[in-house]
Amino acid sequence: MKKKNLKKNYVFNLTYQILLLVAQLITTPYLSRVLEPDGVGTVSYAESVISYFVLFATLGITILGQREISYCQDDRAGRSSVFWDIKSLQILTSTAALIVYLVFSVLQNNHALYLVLGFEILAVTFDVVWLFQGLEEFGQIVLRNIIFKLLSILYIFTFVKTKDDVVKYAFGVAFFMFISNAALWVRIGRYVDKPDLRSIRPFRDIRSVITLFLPTVAIQIYTVLDKTMIGVITHNAFENGYYEQAIKVSKMVLTGVTSLGAVVAPRIGYHFERGETDEVKHYMYNSYRFVWFMGIPLYLGLAGVAPNFVPWFFGPDYDMVVLLLQILGALIIIIGLSNVTGIQYMVPTKRQNLLTVTVTIGACVNFVLNMILIFKFGSLGAAIASVLAELTVTVSQLVLVRKELSVWKIVGSSRNYVIAGVPMFAALKTVGVRLTSSIVNTVVMVAVGALAYMIGLTVLRDEFFISNMKNIKNKLIHH
Repeated sequence: MKKKNLKKNYVFNLTYQILLLVAQLITTPYLSRVLEPDGVGTVSYAESVISYFVLFATLGITILGQREISYCQDDRAGRSSVFWDIKSLQILTSTAALIVYLVFSVLQNNHALYLVLGFEILAVTFDVVWLFQGLEEFGQIVLRNIIFKLLSILYIFTFVKTKDDVVKYAFGVAFFMFISNAALWVRIGRYVDKPDLRSIRPFRDIRSVITLFLPTVAIQIYTVLDKTMIGVITHNAFENGYYEQAIKVSKMVLTGVTSLGAVVAPRIGYHFERGETDEVKHYMYNSYRFVWFMGIPLYLGLAGVAPNFVPWFFGPDYDMVVLLLQILGALIIIIGLSNVTGIQYMVPTKRQNLLTVTVTIGACVNFVLNMILIFKFGSLGAAIASVLAELTVTVSQLVLVRKELSVWKIVGSSRNYVIAGVPMFAALKTVGVRLTSSIVNTVVMVAVGALAYMIGLTVLRDEFFISNMKNIKNKLIHH
């Protein structure tokens, strides 16, 4: 197959992430007012519960699928065999998870809410996104995602009108997830042959599936367990509502950093399979630099803008979200780095056992800190626990790969972005105290911060920033 343009794939992926950001900007203020904090918290808790069933439906199959497809991009017969083996296993696991979940859901008090969320498990049955990711066909994924995201926004404003529409909202989220995955099946004939049912071996890669499932479980523990534990420990839907909104915004901003990883991981797998170590290192160091370049201003910008942003965006009942955002915003950098080391390097190079070790350590740290801090500080304690757990993962991963990748080179590449970020944050704080909370003033603050950061990098003559600006300028001139 012809190699795809990484920059073009990143633009495709980033375009969808920007749409997600716009969608959140449109729907979140509406939903936070219509459903109110306890309604948001109710859905958040139910989502955290079903995520465990989705976890067992997916096992480590999606990560394995992307990696194995990336290895055989140039071999249609090989990837067809790999695809149907992996897909058949995914159908078996998701069907089993769905049956157990349906029994569980009818036993719940709010069984209607849990039943409609079952579409999320059904979505796993039809999931073939990993095929297109492994082939670096991100344009196909983005086009589909954009269409169904727009339809879901239309659904929310049409059918979710009152606090009692929690089930309608949950149905919209889950159903469009399902139909979005199902829609990709019309395209797979271009990339894989029809299955030979006699040669399908669903359990061929079961050992790899299990080794990739273990880190997935651990990651799930410290990304979802916090919301579950807030609900169980505090019995307060408001606390879960505050945390849900804060984590949603921080993770939404994080996608600006991790979008590159989704594009680069298949390319690293491709070069690793061919023994091209220098190419792998080239992509890795550039990815770390990109995380610093984007992550530092996004974190400092979010922390600086939060006091102006939260009141008009969420409404008057969400003051707690300001502090939560300022803490959870650190995840933009921390997860950005661990995404590069873990998902972008360890998995494609078949070092998922190292990934398992690091995320298991993080899960244990998260659980212990949650038990201590949520009891005392509620959602604030969960935020602190999440940041410390993710930091543990990131540091331990860098320690484990230190003989293959220079940690000093990775950390050192942050220098210019830290230096440029400090005056940017100072500018935001200076401007922020003079502005009242409004959408216009938040936009003004974002513009001031971005300008201050770019001026700083220009003064420092940062090579990464300047070369990318020249590329953008040249493309604009040629077009």
